[in-house]
Amino acid sequence: MSETPPDRLSVNPNSPFYDEAVLTRGVGIRFKGAEKTNVEEYCVSEGWVRLSAGKALDRAGNPMTVKLKGAVEPYFREEPAEA
Repeated sequence: MSETPPDRLSVNPNSPFYDEAVLTRGVGIRFKGAEKTNVEEYCVSEGWVRLSAGKALDRAGNPMTVKLKGAVEPYFREEPAEA
């Protein structure tokens, strides 16, 4: 696994950008310099994050989201375990 997080990542298992191995390792997001903990999906190259909007759910039971544009900085929270 590389030392940089992927360009685009989603926490939804139905998304084509879902990666369980990366999520297990732990990815943190800084959006416009502030730490965000409610990120559902992000894209560094396009410069946006999709944040969950409270506890509201859509018809399919997925969290309602808000898409915000700005500087996105993903990082790994922990160092990889030595094998």
